[in-house]
Amino acid sequence: MTRRVVVTGLGAITPLGGDVRSLFDALVTGRSGVRKLDHRLSVCGAGRIAAPVVEELDSKFSKVKLVSMDRVTKLALLATREAVASAEIGFGSAIAERAGIYWGTGMGGAVTLENAYTELLVKHASRLRPATIVMAMNNAAAGQIGIEFGIRGPSHTYSSACSSSAVAIGEAFRAVRFGVVDVAIAGGAEALLTRGVITAWESLQTLAKEDPECPRTSCRPFALDRSGFVLGEGAGALILESEESARNRGATICAEIVGYGNTTDAANLTQPDVLGQARAMAGALAEAGLSAEDVGYINAHGTGTRVGDICETLAIKVVFGEHARQLPVSATKALHGHLMGATGAVEMVATVEALRARIAPPTAHLFHADPECDLDYVSSGARELPHMRVAMSNSFGFGGSNAVIVARRYPHLP
Repeated sequence: MTRRVVVTGLGAITPLGGDVRSLFDALVTGRSGVRKLDHRLSVCGAGRIAAPVVEELDSKFSKVKLVSMDRVTKLALLATREAVASAEIGFGSAIAERAGIYWGTGMGGAVTLENAYTELLVKHASRLRPATIVMAMNNAAAGQIGIEFGIRGPSHTYSSACSSSAVAIGEAFRAVRFGVVDVAIAGGAEALLTRGVITAWESLQTLAKEDPECPRTSCRPFALDRSGFVLGEGAGALILESEESARNRGATICAEIVGYGNTTDAANLTQPDVLGQARAMAGALAEAGLSAEDVGYINAHGTGTRVGDICETLAIKVVFGEHARQLPVSATKALHGHLMGATGAVEMVATVEALRARIAPPTAHLFHADPECDLDYVSSGARELPHMRVAMSNSFGFGGSNAVIVARRYPHLP
């Protein structure tokens, strides 16, 4: 027997602020987190644009914990703390053993790794910090979440590039749905603003060129003059639980997760595939038992790359047919940047908030639309959608990994 799965808690720390409210308010008002980097924000130095988290992190942890945590883990714990607090859930022994962690990250402790290589290869250090391995490993965040909240059920870390945390949420949804756990902490984190990572992305020629007049508008998904994405950092977390569990403890339910699609392109490591993305969207709708016409909003992957935006546009047309022309679609990466392994979680948080408020955030900086990207991208500002009941969030990653999640308002009323 399958169970209904609901969202009872949300958390986020992003370039737009240190909580969910800051994130969604910025998305609705069009406030950008993209900026020029300087020495206070990154080791990269001035002259590059990115979307950094500007909140001070270290004061929120004990000195003992800081010794063994990379920046990515700090972000993960802060987002999870907010999600747990908003869900008003305690993980006593009975709940803890029926709770799991489902977390996503693309590269784990990248800051720690880069610092270690610098010490070893540039400064010729004879030894590294004893905690280097436990700070850099991809499952460090999941491990620290388990320790802080006493979670004793399954713990999984997913790494599938840009779809990592969407996969984590989707797999958590199915674990709750099929009774593997009653409660799941699901989400993802990424902290890749290092010299090495940014330089590597530059070599692929996928990063946006800085707008000399207004750097904050440099990422322009679906625009004719788009030039790529802006690399960002952050974390998003959701508390998923069975409807029965949530109602038994009197929890406030934010939304219901109803479908998840996961496909592999099997075509190219870096070039997206229209049919692969379409299969993921169609699969999510099929699991939800919904038709294309039921969807009232899509939070697009929308990175701002030349090929990617056209591919996603075509995939939406394949799945939604004539309804695609009436369907509001927006890409929030224009404002918070591309958070890589964390982007699916942060955008799912934004999608749930859009459902609750019945407001579609805009695709910012879309001044001149690409004729090949000819859908309704909500380019003129946030839009009220009083009849929205279902929303979809798309995440597509290198390696051809596609993950799509469908959510519905709760309770399911007109």
